[in-house]
Amino acid sequence: MTLKVIAVNSSPNMENGNTDLILKPFLEGMRERGAKVELFYTKKLKIRPCQGEFHCAVKTPGECFQKDDMMMLYPKLVDADIWVFASPLYVSSINGPMKNLWDRIIIPMGEVHTVFRNGRSHHPMREGIKSGKVVLVSSCGYWEVDNFYMLVELTKEFGFHSEREYVGALLRPHAYALKPMLDSGNQADDVLEAARSAGHQLIEQGKMSLKTLNDVSRELVPLESYVSVVE
Repeated sequence: MTLKVIAVNSSPNMENGNTDLILKPFLEGMRERGAKVELFYTKKLKIRPCQGEFHCAVKTPGECFQKDDMMMLYPKLVDADIWVFASPLYVSSINGPMKNLWDRIIIPMGEVHTVFRNGRSHHPMREGIKSGKVVLVSSCGYWEVDNFYMLVELTKEFGFHSEREYVGALLRPHAYALKPMLDSGNQADDVLEAARSAGHQLIEQGKMSLKTLNDVSRELVPLESYVSVVE
């Protein structure tokens, strides 16, 4: 069975951004193992913010009244086995375009009633919406990988409410060092190869090893040479 992957990159720099440096080999790795992958950039899409009036929940269940590019994305998302969300780190979280997308996914796909799931109240997904997996790809300028903590937790929450399994994150701290190192041939190709291997593993095994994800995030330059100490 061919696995279907929908990836969305919300970086305003699209294919020229640091996030795409990690996303591209990751998606290539999945394609190399037979997955059908579609990639979208939010900058090229018209996705309005959720209006919070619950038209999709009580008047036309499952259908948003805003006829924008989400109408094209909805059936692709419903049909996909794996959702990949790529966003640069903005104030310890996802950026605005990705948040708009997430808001527009959850409410139309969820039922209006509330149930308990794993000990927590939750709006269940509508009948016919299958479960699958969620992956995060992100980059930031901060040196420490710990700066992604809130974003990772937020993605896990998105997985919980979309009833999809969060299977891990490809995180690239001090990302501004990566492209110059790649351009100069300064031994950073292994980071991209680790991202590619993560794609292989996800399709072949349904998961990504912690070692491979750590290789994506490995230290590129010492802290002392990347930041200035301010007292």
